Amino acid sequence: MTVSPPTLVSPLQPDAPSDATVQAWVERLLPLYQAGPRSLLQVLRQVQQEHGHVPPAAISTIAQAWALPLTAVRSVVSFYHFLSFEPRGAFTIYISDSPTDRMQGNEAVIEALCQSLGVQEGQTRADGRVSLHRTSCTGLCDQGPAGLVNGQPLTRLTPERARQMAQLIDADVPLAQWPADWFAIHNPIWRTGATLSHPIAPGAALRAALTGGPETMLQTLRDAGLRGRGGAGFATWQKWQACRNAPGPRAITCNADEGEPGTFKDRMLLMHWAHEVFEGMTIAALTVGAAQGFLYLRGEYAFIEPALQAVLAARRAAQLLGDNVLSSGQAFDIEIHLGAGAYVCGEETALIESVEGKRGIPRSRPPFPVDRGYLNQPTVNNNVETFVQVAQIALHGAEWFAQHGTEHSRGTRILSVSGDVARPGLYEVPWGVTVAQVLDWAGVDATQADVQAVLVGGPSGKLIDASQLQRQISFEDLPTGGAFTVFNTSRDLLDVARQYTHFFANESCGFCTPCRVGCGQLVETADRLVRGHASQRDVDRLLETGHLMHAMSHCGLGQTAANPLLDVLAHFPDQVQRRLVDDAQAFDLDAAVVDMKAIS
Repeated sequence: MTVSPPTLVSPLQPDAPSDATVQAWVERLLPLYQAGPRSLLQVLRQVQQEHGHVPPAAISTIAQAWALPLTAVRSVVSFYHFLSFEPRGAFTIYISDSPTDRMQGNEAVIEALCQSLGVQEGQTRADGRVSLHRTSCTGLCDQGPAGLVNGQPLTRLTPERARQMAQLIDADVPLAQWPADWFAIHNPIWRTGATLSHPIAPGAALRAALTGGPETMLQTLRDAGLRGRGGAGFATWQKWQACRNAPGPRAITCNADEGEPGTFKDRMLLMHWAHEVFEGMTIAALTVGAAQGFLYLRGEYAFIEPALQAVLAARRAAQLLGDNVLSSGQAFDIEIHLGAGAYVCGEETALIESVEGKRGIPRSRPPFPVDRGYLNQPTVNNNVETFVQVAQIALHGAEWFAQHGTEHSRGTRILSVSGDVARPGLYEVPWGVTVAQVLDWAGVDATQADVQAVLVGGPSGKLIDASQLQRQISFEDLPTGGAFTVFNTSRDLLDVARQYTHFFANESCGFCTPCRVGCGQLVETADRLVRGHASQRDVDRLLETGHLMHAMSHCGLGQTAANPLLDVLAHFPDQVQRRLVDDAQAFDLDAAVVDMKAIS
């Protein structure tokens, strides 16, 4: 649904609206949404955008209108990074703080912004004009340092550009009048394969699927060997079959919450292949018997939403969505739900909780979403890339798809390549290709010994050293959700692992003790290791904590949070050992004093 909220006083203006004015504004906003908790997150996003925060009057008005406990509304605000109880600036800047952004110089950009704007990190300036924050990877790793200003993407930032931004902000120049090239996003595709070489005319794959019918579609997916492209690699046909066999009504969700640091291939697909994404979702719906679909778009990609809404409108006009899809007698439509900054919502049950308007806390499984998903309805949840390839399989057939890849990893895979490479960007490769071959395509000569490590699958994946470059990108060897990050020999891998560990700790939902406490212990140990205030005893505790988290955490975040540190210990032990001291020297007095001041 496209929403045009009522106009209110801009947060730029010094006189904040009264509680009565806020209440009246919210009361005009609520009828634009379906009443109830499932719309809560979308409404709160609108409130945040209008006011620069979620004021108490808005919370109480929403709670009263929809008969929700105040705590239920407040808990959602507190969960998502892009929602705030405290006012943020009329110009709210987020600078991406992933390791690749740091490699590209984001620290100098942040320093320039702080100095030029007279603002401190994480704070709003006294006049309310601007606030500056660090945030997790914004999905622009191939063109960093990157960031967001009022939801609009900023690419290839430099200290000089930061100073120019400060001048425009202090002059209150609207974003529409800023240089357009500051917001330009490029999607360099350096290598295409079966997927990116075969765009589909809207409706062509859907007509092919309708001609064969649901059972034929399921068999085609089975023969093609398509496995989910989100990372887990579950057989697509099995998921769809299980959902189809469960009693309805049913739903479809598309996971466009591309939050894994180093991943940006879905960004390109959403910007340029939206018809294929929605076509695949519609084929899924007609195959399993679902009438409702949702594309869950990460908050960092909100700038893509207007174009996606336009594609949906075009598909409705062409009878590719609606009450009677292509005169099939089946109804199906798609809504876009925007996230608000929460990595954990990439986990499918947390995503479903968020679509329902709740905190994105992963559910206990079983039951699985195919049995009880959205509103306890059987639900198919697949990744953006999966739905694109579903559409292509429906049109071109199983054999066309299965001729690429390996026995257990059929088809192709789109990689997001970033880091220390000559040609960062997107590469479509057949499953089974070696890491060394991908490096060669990206302009890296691995024989020159400047490749120290490659992170396959993001921080929740696998960090390999230069001796393993002949390993294969495949479910049998190195599975990946799409990220492929390269580090040369100048990089401090222990510090890189420390940064990723802070990322996991910051993104943990806090639901389960192993993850909540374990992430804190990992951060504390990683910080001490990098500072040279850790002993072998700390390393032993790190190993114990990591293994316990893997075995006992509630979801994949906690189960993989220790991976970066454990992989550095396994493959780059010298980077750890050279920093170790004996137990007597390991106590860090300065850090302890800082911790005590924070407590007091």
